[in-house]
Amino acid sequence: MESKIINTEEDYRKSLEEVERLIAHDPKPGTPEAARLELLAKSLAIYEKEHFHFELPDPIEAIRFRMEEQGLMQRDLVPYIGSKSKVSEILSRKRPLTIQMIRALHTGLGIPAEVLLQEPKKIQHDKCQDIALDWEKFPIDEIVKRGWIKTSVKSIRKHAAELMQEFLSPIGGEFPAGALCRRSKKEMDIYALLAWTARVLIRAAKECCSQEYKHSTVTKEFMREVARLSWSNRGPLLAQEFLANHGIALIIEPHLAKTAMDGGAMMSRRGPAIGLTLRYDRIDSFWFTLIHELVHVAKHLKDDGDIYIDDLDSKFDDPNEIEADLLSGDVLIPQKIWKTSRANIQKTDDAINELAKQLGIHPAIVAGKIRYENKNYTILNDLVGHKQVRKLFATTSGITDV
Repeated sequence: MESKIINTEEDYRKSLEEVERLIAHDPKPGTPEAARLELLAKSLAIYEKEHFHFELPDPIEAIRFRMEEQGLMQRDLVPYIGSKSKVSEILSRKRPLTIQMIRALHTGLGIPAEVLLQEPKKIQHDKCQDIALDWEKFPIDEIVKRGWIKTSVKSIRKHAAELMQEFLSPIGGEFPAGALCRRSKKEMDIYALLAWTARVLIRAAKECCSQEYKHSTVTKEFMREVARLSWSNRGPLLAQEFLANHGIALIIEPHLAKTAMDGGAMMSRRGPAIGLTLRYDRIDSFWFTLIHELVHVAKHLKDDGDIYIDDLDSKFDDPNEIEADLLSGDVLIPQKIWKTSRANIQKTDDAINELAKQLGIHPAIVAGKIRYENKNYTILNDLVGHKQVRKLFATTSGITDV
């Protein structure tokens, strides 16, 4: 079998073309064609690693992702790590991986050794801000302009306390303090953030839901069922209806000024509510953000008052945010399928549509993954569904197409 090292872009292009031909023939395992395909895949991976500089995942993130992918519990890692207490300490970053553990995890779970050999990231857990509320610092003018508060008073600022307390009355007159534990590396107007979170909870209580939420509802398969609604042009509306039928409110509410955010997940006495801002009016952005927040509902919202506010442009060291990113990506496009897909290798329109059809999801989701992984948001612009989401919710959210 001819084996040639990929040294140039021309070699790389020809190898991709050969991979496409081999995949199209679907060679049987054990045949020379299957061996050739495996060899080319490895050669391409080496070339991409040397020339495209993909960032390796954190070793603990990689272990958690493999656990989620294979449905493993912490006890299932005992044969590789040594004991339940050691597994817990490794996953909480309190104990380093040993060479023996790395060898066992690499052999048993197929996690690349170069990933496991890295130094784990240092985690800094978010701390909630503790502020004494100053009613006049709330964006009262914008709140009134949006119609969140109906008033005829002329001096709005002087009546800020009275107006804001009236605004909060549907949710018991108190602000959702959990919003102060925001997940963003950008400076935000905390008063605007509190007001937006309260608005989502108020609307959720008013508009949803006739069905009672059950804590075991949101599973990986449930989230994939939601994702498959994306195939329809009305997918976002169908998702809103589907979630409401399971006791989960999906509220579309544009963000207030000085709050760079994509959405949030919050738990109230009535059940979970998800708020999306549609900051980026694209189909791929809608579905990734929605599934990300559903992971929070499934994994991290336990008690009344728990809140996650997300700016998905920011990178986090928070384990819950890392888990939400990894799991939402695998829900939309399972990693096992993605690795060998033509869309991953060729990145062509035909390959993208082929994978989308196979998974029963919108092609924008596949195109969005390619743009994200390549850190290139100038490609595949015609496939990600620009300006296709806000218009669906224009009559219920007050969103204008900007």
